[in-house]
Amino acid sequence: MSAVGSLIFCDDCGNLLDNPEDKINNSNVIECSQCQAEYAKSQFTNLKVVTSTSEDAFPSSLRLKRSVVKTHLKRDELKDDGATIKEKCPKCGHDEMRYQTLQLRSADEGATVFYTCIKCNYKYRTNN
Repeated sequence: MSAVGSLIFCDDCGNLLDNPEDKINNSNVIECSQCQAEYAKSQFTNLKVVTSTSEDAFPSSLRLKRSVVKTHLKRDELKDDGATIKEKCPKCGHDEMRYQTLQLRSADEGATVFYTCIKCNYKYRTNN
């Protein structure tokens, strides 16, 4: 006898067997209707059925928005010089800053721009 979930199949021919808890058949055996192989009902008394669902079985708009790519950014990765632009530092007022851009959000959204002041090393970011 082979069991897949709550379905029980004949080992000899693969036919789907009747439910062992069926009250119509009062005998202690289940007989295959195709090859007449017999199985004791007692084999099925403690049969435990465990089911699970794969993650992609029920797609939803919320799951589709979840990114497959995970981005981990360490502070040390922002120490690269980057490009220098004329941008006023909000902390010290210096008029030059370095910047880097990274695509941290989904592809249809703008990049994140990281600014670093050349004079006081103040850092901030903006989302374009």
